Amino acid sequence: MLTDKECRAAKGGAKPFKLADAHGLHLFVSTTSFKSWRLKYRFGGREKVLTFGPYPAVKLADAREMSAKAREMLRQGSDPGAMLSVKAQKNSVAQDLSRSFEKVARDWHSVQKAQWKPRHADDVLASMETDLFPKLGSKDLSEIKTAELASLLRKVQDRGAAETAFRLLQRISAVYRFARACELVEHNPAETVADALQPVVKRKRRALLTIERAREFLIAFEAARGFPATKLASRLLALTAARPGTIRLAEAHEFEDLDGQEPIWRVPAAKLKLKLAESQEEAFDFIIPLSWQAVETVKAAKLFAGRRKYLFPSTVHSHRAITDNSLNQAYRALPDWGGKHVPHGWRASFSTIMNERSLTMGQIGDRQVIDLMLAHVQQGVEARYNRAAYMPRRRQLAQEWADLLCVGLASLESLVDLKRR
Repeated sequence: MLTDKECRAAKGGAKPFKLADAHGLHLFVSTTSFKSWRLKYRFGGREKVLTFGPYPAVKLADAREMSAKAREMLRQGSDPGAMLSVKAQKNSVAQDLSRSFEKVARDWHSVQKAQWKPRHADDVLASMETDLFPKLGSKDLSEIKTAELASLLRKVQDRGAAETAFRLLQRISAVYRFARACELVEHNPAETVADALQPVVKRKRRALLTIERAREFLIAFEAARGFPATKLASRLLALTAARPGTIRLAEAHEFEDLDGQEPIWRVPAAKLKLKLAESQEEAFDFIIPLSWQAVETVKAAKLFAGRRKYLFPSTVHSHRAITDNSLNQAYRALPDWGGKHVPHGWRASFSTIMNERSLTMGQIGDRQVIDLMLAHVQQGVEARYNRAAYMPRRRQLAQEWADLLCVGLASLESLVDLKRR
């Protein structure tokens, strides 16, 4: 029979395991080292498992007492698992806090994040904290039904975040697969939820492909009502043709030589679309040369952000960046322009307009330089050499693009009241 010392000393390993006590009672130890008392028994010719609660909240002596009561029910011809209703378990010492959705989801996240980039790991956890934990966090995994998940995710879709709903569904399903591997549940209620959601129709990202239309859009967007951080982020996005996610998570310390002759934005490799191993090497940092208009935008954003971590802080949580959907929603809401241009579309705008301009001017070799400016993935040492070698021409193209785009734009002071900063 087990001793309390053995129970305390048990630690998780590569696989879950059991420490046997007596009469089918055992201590289940998961890979993440949480422990719970379980009783294996047979009823009606079927093998079943009854969970009593987590150790050390449920002590060894208590677990043996509950095991004895369960065996007495069996002798009387009753199924102890059926007799101990969900309500009764909630009101007894047998409540297993380790089976709550939030607890198990955080355990799953802690195991998975070792293979993810820090930014992705943060995004996954933040999405669950925002959309899942408030409704599901305190519930026992076995209590959550398919219809409840479908209703929750349809509400996410109804707010215009269809793809987010499916990403959340993938994470819920992964949490349940993890729970099944730890023998916490037998059923995954997320398996058929996708059939109850509105399918995501993959569309090409819309973009404005003439400089005149691109200017008109930017002027209209900046003249409309909106938050200063969103407008500043939009302008820097348009000027640099960076990825929206890179803009969203920009930090002041990444911008160098803003008052010098060669201002740059040094985007850390961890924030780029790279493999995990490459994202951990400084050699894969991406350098974006800045036009003088981009420099002025960065300076204005720094004044507005103050001491906050991100250059474009959230209006709700100042320690966080604006959300993934901030610019998307703002662009969609713009009168007469909804659906005609998306944040990611600035990359297509820049590529199309500057490539056509280069052909007109006989600068055939600019195509490769423009690809480099968009941080399209190229492998090997030669790719990193090319990025440095073409820097003078990249800087020229960045300035030419900014000069073309900024004709008629409002002053930065009109986007944010810098005098109060």
